[in-house]
Amino acid sequence: MIPVTYARYELLRAFRNRQSLTFSLIFPIIMYFLLAGPNKNNHNFAGDATHHTGLFAPQYYMVGLLAFGGMVAVFSVGARVAAERTIGWNRQLRLTPLSVRNYMRTKVIVSYTMAILSMVLLYAAGITLGVRMPFSHWLQMSVLVLLALVPFTALGLAAGHLLRDDALSPAIGGGVSLFAFLGGTWFPITGHGLFTAFVKLLPSYWLVQAGHIGIGLTHPWTGEAWAVVAVWSAAAIAFAAWAYRRDTKRP
Repeated sequence: MIPVTYARYELLRAFRNRQSLTFSLIFPIIMYFLLAGPNKNNHNFAGDATHHTGLFAPQYYMVGLLAFGGMVAVFSVGARVAAERTIGWNRQLRLTPLSVRNYMRTKVIVSYTMAILSMVLLYAAGITLGVRMPFSHWLQMSVLVLLALVPFTALGLAAGHLLRDDALSPAIGGGVSLFAFLGGTWFPITGHGLFTAFVKLLPSYWLVQAGHIGIGLTHPWTGEAWAVVAVWSAAAIAFAAWAYRRDTKRP
């Protein structure tokens, strides 16, 4: 009964946190309408009279912000953990029958709830501006994006257990911005140079590629993608477990 009660409490607390909701859900939508709204009739995005791309601008911006919004949503779990550590709530939880597994599971559930809501809101915003695609594309894109968010969820948990509340917001902002930049959220990464080889070793690159199903990339993940996401997920989960043990050993 305790895990269910705790999960319900955490979800209610997340939805009552106006700052978290603003940055996790509202900010990506505002960015989307600011970028896509003025281009809502552009069906030749990044093209000209001689080169027709066939890209619908609102669709391009929607899938671009999908990765950014998802990372912000799951990284925000770290802010909640750090805030709990600041007021000593974590210590109180360890005195209850709540197991470590259920504690972590609840944090992941809340993170993914926020991520899914961010995705749904972006999808709804895209549809209002004319984005259309087959249902299979919506589904495949959503599943791959959620899988690619696993390492970022674990990294958010680790950061929450390692950093103080006042240091975490800059760390999250910087981390999300760096991963988004290196993943190609704001510009396409092409070519076969050293930089391209490097970014393909990052989960954010494949997170962005998963979203590109929405602009016609039918096979976004190769075997390399699955390997990179799996390795990063395993390493990040192990890191989060270590951070939790280190934090709870403190007197």
